[in-house]
Amino acid sequence: MSARELLTPKQVASAIGVSESSLKRWCDRGVLSTVRTAGGHRRIPLHTVLKYLHESGQPLVAPEVLGLPRVSGPSDKTLQQACDELVVQLLDGRSELCRRLIFELYLGGHHLATICDEVIQPAFVEIGRRWECGTVQVYQERVACEMTQRVLTELQLAWSRRDPQMPLAIGGTAPGDESRLPMTMCELILSHCGWRATSLGTNLPFASLESALVTHKPKLLWLGCSHACHLETFIPSYRRLIHRAQDLGVAVVIGGRAFDAGLRQQLSYTAFCENMRQFQEFAESWIAAEEHGKDGASGVTTDAHRLAL
Repeated sequence: MSARELLTPKQVASAIGVSESSLKRWCDRGVLSTVRTAGGHRRIPLHTVLKYLHESGQPLVAPEVLGLPRVSGPSDKTLQQACDELVVQLLDGRSELCRRLIFELYLGGHHLATICDEVIQPAFVEIGRRWECGTVQVYQERVACEMTQRVLTELQLAWSRRDPQMPLAIGGTAPGDESRLPMTMCELILSHCGWRATSLGTNLPFASLESALVTHKPKLLWLGCSHACHLETFIPSYRRLIHRAQDLGVAVVIGGRAFDAGLRQQLSYTAFCENMRQFQEFAESWIAAEEHGKDGASGVTTDAHRLAL
């Protein structure tokens, strides 16, 4: 964990508007978990502070101390209103307002999966619709993607933990799919659920994914595909990847428009999901099963979860 992700009690106390002595008492009671530096000084991981703010609704008095945007507290906007506002801000290129809106929703207690499914994803559906109608230019859509990517990456960096005791998950998109945002969403949600999650990128050959499985030996592989071309090569290459995953005991979660009912009938997988909320449910259920001594990566094919990557 980098020094940037570790905060002093004084910094955290200043950010949330309490005395340093009160903050230290919270740490002593386990309200905020801490680590110790080599010199024995107490430090608070940024993800711990974010988790506390997310769950408690504690207002941020000086968010800039933590490197966070100044927010107005828990938002009273509906998710639809937030989505509509995000569309406007993205198309206007207002990156800081986009950042503030997403952090307001998160610090206001909304689950990350909810923000992804009900705010960010429909915002891009609307931007895509306007693009098709000719009222939005290509560059505006690209800029919107980059701005959103930066905000999600910022959250991911705050939550990314490299505890070797945490199960490892890797993922990416299939050949021909360049979608970055869904991969970052998956990585963020997995990190939030207690995984060491690493996105390998987009447009990955199946042979390369197979090599990653052998090298890193994860517990979970997530794979997105919005469009599968050349099925005569896609299907056998996918099957070889799945056979290797099964040999290694790796759970495989797939999602995306390409994996329609017809294609899924020809494939094996652990779970197919259609949104981030159900992807989160799968990730949490695997962790829960592991904690109870069960094998969460059983390799059983199921449509109980669906994910639109």
